[in-house]
Amino acid sequence: MTEKEIFAFLDEKADAFNHPEYINSDPLQIPHRYSVKQDIEISGFFAATLAWGNRKSIITNATKIMDFMGNSPYDFVMNAKESDFKSIEDKAVHRTFNGEDLKQFVFNLQRLYNEQESLAYFFQPKDDEQNFYHALERFRTSFLNENNHRCYKHVSSTYKNSAAKRLIMYLRWMVRKDKRGVDLGIWSELDQGKLSCPLDVHSGNIARQLGILSRKQNDWKAVEELDIKLRTYNSEDPALYDFALFGLGVTKELE
Repeated sequence: MTEKEIFAFLDEKADAFNHPEYINSDPLQIPHRYSVKQDIEISGFFAATLAWGNRKSIITNATKIMDFMGNSPYDFVMNAKESDFKSIEDKAVHRTFNGEDLKQFVFNLQRLYNEQESLAYFFQPKDDEQNFYHALERFRTSFLNENNHRCYKHVSSTYKNSAAKRLIMYLRWMVRKDKRGVDLGIWSELDQGKLSCPLDVHSGNIARQLGILSRKQNDWKAVEELDIKLRTYNSEDPALYDFALFGLGVTKELE
């Protein structure tokens, strides 16, 4: 296939997977359960943070966090105190994310919400920035606040050349908006044209098989290489192609 034919194929696959039915089997269902903006932001942030490993277990464990918060994540975050976490501090939540990490995440979020009414403020790229490379690092710095707590390992650093897959995915959920309603699109002040495709083993392998990514490592340099191709064919909504790369990974159509 020519490159133009490849992207016609990707457009077709993106259209097929960018469908409300997708929500039912994806961690994205967690923030879709809420209507208050801050509840969506917080639940989405936790669901994205847990998004590695088996999707079923991600959804199960993200649901447990929401249950722990009384299914009112914003109210819980803003009123949380140390004693609220005694029952879970030494317990596993999801893989290496434990109760102590959860507690620190909540207090970090509490501090940010005391500064601003929406987390969108901390992810805002500057006008001259073409993607979220610097914005993600600024968010990480604000969120961690020079605290050496072990939870820092759950928030990737683009400055350390991480692909930051989970944060990029979270941004897609919060920023992307179209008529399908799969992504929530509540951060309209952020430009979806600056979004990147969340890059992991599966999406990276599909992109390489199609010949639109040559870099072998799934790092930030690969994210930016893929960005160039995706924006050539859809500069206003490059993250749409995440549905295609994800879908092809699920269907194993290229094998």
